Amino acid sequence: MVWYQGTVPPEPGSSFPPEAYSKERVIDIHSHILPGVDDGAETIEQAVEMVRMAAENGTTDIVATPHANTEFPFDPETVERKASELAAACGGALRIHTGCDFHLTVDNIQDALSNPGKYTINRGRYLLVELSDRLVPTTTDEVFRRMLAAGIIPVVTHPERNRRLHRRLDRVEKWVAEGSCVQITGDSLSGRFGKTARAVATELMERGLVHFVASDAHGTRDRKPVLKAAFEQVAEAYGEDYARLLFCDNPKAAIEAAPVLAAKAEPAPGRKWYQFWRRPARQAKTS
Repeated sequence: MVWYQGTVPPEPGSSFPPEAYSKERVIDIHSHILPGVDDGAETIEQAVEMVRMAAENGTTDIVATPHANTEFPFDPETVERKASELAAACGGALRIHTGCDFHLTVDNIQDALSNPGKYTINRGRYLLVELSDRLVPTTTDEVFRRMLAAGIIPVVTHPERNRRLHRRLDRVEKWVAEGSCVQITGDSLSGRFGKTARAVATELMERGLVHFVASDAHGTRDRKPVLKAAFEQVAEAYGEDYARLLFCDNPKAAIEAAPVLAAKAEPAPGRKWYQFWRRPARQAKTS
């Protein structure tokens, strides 16, 4: 097996990942598991618990993606060091990769264009981009084009949770048509972020605009690093092949800087979408 750059393979004889978990093993490209770098894990103990929780629920690889914004400066050397320390503390529970949750500030944009591999997943091509829910400027289109020209593929994170985009999915469609990707949050599918987020996530999938489902995990009690239930929900509604594309195949491609695929979600035979997606929702914070 070829281990990805920046990862630590499981130690021989490690009890993680456990043999008992789901047969479908997933890859999580968006998480805040590194301690003390942003609003995610606060301590190494909490970070270890998040990793073990992910492994116990079928995650084999996770990308640590701390914020890069005016509140949380991004230092790749610190991120790599903390990822290595966390991997060692977990005893090889799963493979930890690095990336970032990139915000479109002027300084960030200029720095990313000058240093294309600084912020991307595994120093490859895919860059998680979190858009402000206060304003999505028209210049975003041009920023994405410049990134693509520089070899960076923007991955718009959780647009289903961004109220500025709920009525402007045509913009998301345009970004995808031009080469960008989209990642939705697993908990959005269960209604964790409200009915609107769930409905928009469903529409995005059915329009063929979703490439990844990730946890965007921030802790062990709320917004957990668990994707097993979301995988099973998508597989039940749209079939296992589609679920594997969003939870396994495309995330693996992102880590390897390889091309990803997009497909329209179609209800699985004998299964109507409303039979599943109408489950009651519980509102959550989206920051």
